[in-house]
Amino acid sequence: MTRNLSDLIKKMTLQEKASLFSGLDFWHTKGIERLGIPSLMVTDGPHGLRKQAEGADHLGIYASVPATCFPSAAGLACSWDRDLIYQVGQALGEECQAEDVAVLLGPGANIKRSPLCGRNFEYFSEDPYLSSQMAASHIKGVQSQGVGSSLKHFAANNQEHRRMSVDAQIDERTLREIYLASFETAVREAQPWTVMSSYNRVNGVYASESKTLLGDILREEWGFEGIVVSDWGAVNERVASLLAGLELEMPASFGIGEAKIIAAVKAGELPEEVLDRAAERLLRIIFNAVDEKKPNATYDQEGHHQLARKVARESMVLLKNEAQILPLEKKGTVAVIGAFAKNPRYQGGGSSHVNPTQLEHSLGEIERKLEGKGKVLYAPGFDVESDKIDADLLAEAKEAAQKSDVSVLFVGLPDRYESEGYDREHLSIPANQIALIEAVSEVQQNLVVVISNGAPIEMPWVDRVKGLIEGYLGGQALGGAVADLLFGDANPNGKLAETFPRKLSDNPSYLFFPGEGDKVEYREGIFVGYRYYDTKHVEPLFPFGHGLSYTSFEYSGLSVNKKTIRDTDTVEVMLTIKNTGTTAGKEIVQLYVKDVESTVVRPEKELKGFVKVDLAPGEEKAVTFTLDKRAFAYYNTGLKDWHVESGEFELLVGASSKDIRLSESITVISTVSIEQKIDRNTTVGDLLDDPVLNPVATELLAKVNENNPLANIPDEDDEAAEMTAAMMKYMPLRALSNFSAGHFTEQMLTEMIQQLNDVKESQGTAK
Repeated sequence: MTRNLSDLIKKMTLQEKASLFSGLDFWHTKGIERLGIPSLMVTDGPHGLRKQAEGADHLGIYASVPATCFPSAAGLACSWDRDLIYQVGQALGEECQAEDVAVLLGPGANIKRSPLCGRNFEYFSEDPYLSSQMAASHIKGVQSQGVGSSLKHFAANNQEHRRMSVDAQIDERTLREIYLASFETAVREAQPWTVMSSYNRVNGVYASESKTLLGDILREEWGFEGIVVSDWGAVNERVASLLAGLELEMPASFGIGEAKIIAAVKAGELPEEVLDRAAERLLRIIFNAVDEKKPNATYDQEGHHQLARKVARESMVLLKNEAQILPLEKKGTVAVIGAFAKNPRYQGGGSSHVNPTQLEHSLGEIERKLEGKGKVLYAPGFDVESDKIDADLLAEAKEAAQKSDVSVLFVGLPDRYESEGYDREHLSIPANQIALIEAVSEVQQNLVVVISNGAPIEMPWVDRVKGLIEGYLGGQALGGAVADLLFGDANPNGKLAETFPRKLSDNPSYLFFPGEGDKVEYREGIFVGYRYYDTKHVEPLFPFGHGLSYTSFEYSGLSVNKKTIRDTDTVEVMLTIKNTGTTAGKEIVQLYVKDVESTVVRPEKELKGFVKVDLAPGEEKAVTFTLDKRAFAYYNTGLKDWHVESGEFELLVGASSKDIRLSESITVISTVSIEQKIDRNTTVGDLLDDPVLNPVATELLAKVNENNPLANIPDEDDEAAEMTAAMMKYMPLRALSNFSAGHFTEQMLTEMIQQLNDVKESQGTAK
């Protein structure tokens, strides 16, 4: 329906305009009945709808209506499957329509700076390219059903400790390349209806009041067309946030924010045109939701449950498979050990907690697989609510393991170890679970471990087990998904979306997380996750992108359609991937880019493309990537833009960041000249390194050095010559006169600088 929003806004009183910009209550926007403006419902739910039942607590911790609980984002990202994430979004949108929810609060695209962040289970990755691709697919899926998404938490919400007041201090290049890039593609390509501003400050300014973030970058640069909503309780000063570009304060401020807005307008501190623009954006979303509402909407609960099972299978990662212990045969005696096998840890704690429509547990699903074919023994092994070691539970578990042909242990992080609201203090699983693994491994060599957790853990016990499956928080159908993978009814094909360090102190943010008082400095800069481990040559426990399969894949025929491109061009990268095993499987092919020689500090390599390929035994397929300028660029703070330096770039294709199978190189020519005038403090070495200036500089310096004692070293004195060359390399031009015994004057220096700048201007430089 077409509406004249400008006319509608003209009919509003100042009071009515101001009323639109804060919530009616905890979950609803305000409407204006006399003008036909309805109230909309929003609700939590990155991985499942969490609509509160009528009369439930306003904080929304309990009593949500039943909904499909999909794997959390930490697991979803390990599928590396855009289409699958889109399907999850579609299903979430259908459930929102059925429950009359207009906007679903998610997905979360914050970067996993530290594995300790208590909310990491709700975020996709340590890599901004992978994270933004997953978020874009999620948003497109939800919004295909006429339901809005809320991309969150913008920006730099990378810890729970003091999250409502902490100041994230991040240099501009790091902010752009890592923390904003995680949101950028999702905004540009998917256009979420809303973006949620985070609680924290960024470089001294609350995100909800940052004109740089909300206005200059989000709206002007990225072209965001929706509205900005605050995280619940994140608004510091309402007028400042409205001026910065935040339209909707949530939840209700019970008239406080409204009164501040009205007072500011009357005092001439807030132009009413700001209200009009904000009201128009807000009304556009409100009426879009009205127009997209599907009457009598329903959804297929069982169909969504089966989708959740498929997604969980595709997201779980086979980390280790020594002696090909997996898949298990459907015979013999299997000991299922660990409390999580019967009482699964399937989702994270906090505001994203979903009330599932049904819940599978691994013990029951394994029993179904072996019914009439084998025997299942069960022992809880540990108390989920305690870290204490129970000798009786350990003895029972060892007895079951001794009687089995193979033992499968279900361990991980209990709810109390990770949740919204607080960060973890270490990477260990509870002591009683470690004791269980050690005890069982003493009596059973055929040992498989399945982990349920929202973030990486340390594994000092990893050498004791033959098989290891990372299940993350697998949602309501994780039990069936685990059983499918254990017995080979499905082939594992997930790969890690984050690095697992051997120990916490290996993590690049270790010394700076979570900061001091209300300040956290991101001193590790752009070296987050694998960017650090690969560049520093720190061996992780499991690298970014790692994941095994029950089959094998061969990479071959890497080529490019152009060996030299300008940074305004694109290049196609092609290869062939073949299933060389006897089982159907999917391989996630990863493309990394390395700048061979750069004048700025850059990581060893960066992910710039990926594709998931489904292959039957013996089948091969062609894979093509298209790379543009951003694949080769870094953020240049002087230009305030992305910049490519001319030179050679390596294209690295592999099965993980550490398992590179093929490489090719191309040359990229920059079309942007970074003008740096030659002056008296330019060094001799910089002149000689410049391909354009080198010939002229060499000639001029030869004349200068005729009377320079430093340059006139006897040929046979190699050590002195080497020392002199080193000194000259970083000597500023002004110093040449000091060492010329008066023969190189200030006038001559001025003329030399002018001559060099004339050459530079006439020919230009690209790097």
